[in-house]
Amino acid sequence: MPFVPLSFVVAVLLLVLFAAAVRHGDERPVNRPFLALILISAFLSVLSGLRWGYGMQGTIMFLAPVCAAAVPPLAYAGVTELVRRSRTSLVRRLALHAVPMLIVIVLLATWRDAIDMALVLSFVAYAVAILLLMRPGTDALRLAPFEEAARAYRAILFAALALLLSAAIDTFVFLDLTWMGGQYAPPLIAVGNLVSLVILSIAAAAASRSHAVAETGEATVRSETGSDEETLSAVEALMATKRAYRDVDLNLDRLARKLGIPARRISTAINRATGKNVSQYVNEHRIAEACALLAETGKSVTEIMFEVGFQTKSNFNREFRRVTEMSPLEWRERKTATSPIAIKHDP
Repeated sequence: MPFVPLSFVVAVLLLVLFAAAVRHGDERPVNRPFLALILISAFLSVLSGLRWGYGMQGTIMFLAPVCAAAVPPLAYAGVTELVRRSRTSLVRRLALHAVPMLIVIVLLATWRDAIDMALVLSFVAYAVAILLLMRPGTDALRLAPFEEAARAYRAILFAALALLLSAAIDTFVFLDLTWMGGQYAPPLIAVGNLVSLVILSIAAAAASRSHAVAETGEATVRSETGSDEETLSAVEALMATKRAYRDVDLNLDRLARKLGIPARRISTAINRATGKNVSQYVNEHRIAEACALLAETGKSVTEIMFEVGFQTKSNFNREFRRVTEMSPLEWRERKTATSPIAIKHDP
């Protein structure tokens, strides 16, 4: 029976994950850097299997570090697609993020012993850069729809931690090769880096389900000046009169364009006045209308979920329980106990 390295199995699973991520996107714009990250991770798993499973060296010794150097920039590029619209050209961005790979290529020709440390520094630097981008919490994901922001935020944090884990493993391997003659290096590289790639790919797939909403020709953003009270009043008016929260693709940038108020000012005002992030604030408006519809109409929970702006039952139920401390059905039963209404049942 032929020997099949674990890394080959991981590569197949990552390709399945890639297919699922692409299929999930449907007609939405896909997060190409995250999808490329999954493919690179699968390729690195194959290279790991060839090297540690079959003892193949040669070209693999050149391909593996160059491909590994592409991982952190792809993770960072995927995050920035949800954080901000780049004002620099695609060529300049590609040139900037190609620097780690170019450094590795130069080191392959001049100083191979320094490659491991160069990769460690790259992984740590990009992980720190991602964590700095995420400092505002879910409000950092200005281009991600509010319903998907919390999930994407958690996935991105896991991706940053996976980069740090990979850097830690590479550091340990370097020290093991230096001081212990590589006694523990093979199993640690084979298993540890595979774990890091799997975590990173799963996180990328989860985050890739969020999408940057296309630009619309709405109100021009005004200056940064204005009190928190004025900003919050403007947001409340938009929610009350136009029910903007029903827009399933509503995100912080789109909300800013609707109001003509800078996104940062909206985020700051809501956070200071309510102690919540913008995603929680918008979802609470959705839940408030859902509560009213559950109590006053016979519509099914699924109908109500879609009507108020949610797209998934899991997120709707989670947010509903966060706000009301009960499920939608429990809320309906409690509110309609004394005045029953005709209720449509979910299939």
